[in-house]
Amino acid sequence: MARQRHIIAFLVLTAVVIITALVVLKRHCPQQGIAFSREMREFHRLKNRTALPQQADFDEKVTLLSILQPGGDSVRWSTSRAGRLEGYVVSIGKAGIELTNCYLPCSRDIHINLALRPDAQSREQAVLEITPRMADWAKDQGRDWSEVALKQRLLGHWCYFEGWLFFDWTHVGEAENTAPARQGNWRATAWEIHPVTNFGVIR
Repeated sequence: MARQRHIIAFLVLTAVVIITALVVLKRHCPQQGIAFSREMREFHRLKNRTALPQQADFDEKVTLLSILQPGGDSVRWSTSRAGRLEGYVVSIGKAGIELTNCYLPCSRDIHINLALRPDAQSREQAVLEITPRMADWAKDQGRDWSEVALKQRLLGHWCYFEGWLFFDWTHVGEAENTAPARQGNWRATAWEIHPVTNFGVIR
């Protein structure tokens, strides 16, 4: 009986420690997330930008058509610029748990897949991402950027999205432009709008 009480007390204490750690990380996850190299700290920092792009930051050459243009594109755009894309919202869903967001199950990016046609295959789609930081910012502005709200409002519609350009090199082997005709490709390009900072429905 005493041993059973000790085991229960240990499990309760462990649960309290884990919950406390998650709450602290949720409130204090740094912009660079969890990273062990300068390269990864910069990579995470770009993903977690919260500054809103100004008019001068936008690259007017960036369109969904130009983003999807076939061919090697690793240096086609600049991560210091912003872009505005218009297209059909084909799918919306939560991303996986990642070190960028301190590996928190409750703090995950939202993927928005955009295409020129509503029936486009995944290898013809661009990936846009709303980060937890920008969702929190939107909430402070009285806007609901939750997965449920986004699906209700955007799915199947022709929409515009604005935000920072980002090249996610972790996906170059899964994108049609950098790994042409590879089986299993699920996106057209490793370039993204990440984070999305504004959007709206056009039709």
